[in-house]
Amino acid sequence: MKEIKAYIHNHRIADVIRALKESGLCNTDGTPGCRNLAVIPVKILLKAVDASEQHYSVELAQPVINESRLELICEDEQANELVDIIERAARTGQAEAGWIYVSDIIQAIPVAGRP
Repeated sequence: MKEIKAYIHNHRIADVIRALKESGLCNTDGTPGCRNLAVIPVKILLKAVDASEQHYSVELAQPVINESRLELICEDEQANELVDIIERAARTGQAEAGWIYVSDIIQAIPVAGRP
């Protein structure tokens, strides 16, 4: 199994999620495919697409932009295709518009109720 994490500009996240669902590889209806799809808001030090996107974080004492971190779990054989889908849908036209990371999952244990 693989974990994919992608740091994506907020204005691209809806297109990324739509592309993942349209691929048929990433559904939220319990059918096989990627699972545990999550989007987490993050503050990041990426270059802003335009000046209105960037603001100063008092907590970090740095200029930041609000971004989205997309996380999902998938089977090994799905990882490359899912990364390609994310990369295409997340493009902004900038040379660097985020990052996608793929990690191996050593073990996955479901949280289950006790009888």
